[in-house]
Amino acid sequence: MSNLKITLVKSLSGRNSKHIATANSLGLKKINDFTVQSDNEQTRGKIALIGYLLRVEEVQ
Repeated sequence: MSNLKITLVKSLSGRNSKHIATANSLGLKKINDFTVQSDNEQTRGKIALIGYLLRVEEVQ
């Protein structure tokens, strides 16, 4: 199973509270924070919700 490197590239300031909560659940709090998550349906759903704030790369 592959992993995804998820980087926050835009600020959370002034965003919808649900979008901020989703970013926090991924472990992203500040610009340029990144996390490596497994590629599954839950992670893909979170990315779909706040994809406009993120950069996603596939890592092995």
